[in-house]
Amino acid sequence: MFPSDWMTILVAPIIGSWLGVLVRRWPQGRPVAFARSACEHCGHVLNPPDMVPLLSFIWLRGHCRYCRAPIGWFHFAIELAALAVAILAVWAGGGVWLVLMNAALGWALLTASWIDAETFRLPDLITLPLILAGLLVCWVEQPAAIYNHAAAAALGYICFRVVDAAYYRLRHRHGLGAGDAKLLAAAGAWLGLAALPYVVFGGALAGIAMALVAKRGRLHAALRVPFGPALALAFFLLRLGGG
Repeated sequence: MFPSDWMTILVAPIIGSWLGVLVRRWPQGRPVAFARSACEHCGHVLNPPDMVPLLSFIWLRGHCRYCRAPIGWFHFAIELAALAVAILAVWAGGGVWLVLMNAALGWALLTASWIDAETFRLPDLITLPLILAGLLVCWVEQPAAIYNHAAAAALGYICFRVVDAAYYRLRHRHGLGAGDAKLLAAAGAWLGLAALPYVVFGGALAGIAMALVAKRGRLHAALRVPFGPALALAFFLLRLGGG
């Protein structure tokens, strides 16, 4: 492993901690960059020893240092997930550039997925820059493929919008959100035309599996399930596999 690989893994929980703040505050319109972190129960402003990613939660046994109220698993879980993303990116290999790009992509998808899972909304703040980032990465890695990837981004968006329009005409409710279409466009920008069917198929399988687990096997036609996390998982795994 390169020294940069170890650095990516070491900083991953710190990035995960910041992603947790983004997930919690952005949907509520709360400030992300400058507001101090505080206990959600007693309001006590947290000090640096209280916010060491992963370790503080373990050391304090999941309780606030000041009021002893349970902290909850959210921040620990997202920090651990960010670490898992970094480990997967390093495991996929490909050199410093590729590891960093894949880790950054994974962290962005993790954030968007978590927000979608909680709010049924994929934020433009993440999906739209991912489209541009995918085209820029393609231009650096495979300049000759830029038109293919641009076409894949456009086709991915159009296909999901057409599917949603047809579903709405038949069922009088939306089956796919605009955010899902933008996320598939981002997948096209990163992976190219040939990968789009695999992203959709993999996302569908992952979505069914997630729904079965979340709803304990009780599925029905009116069930509302966020598609973003499943689509993001298929997108990320295909990227790690080389598209």
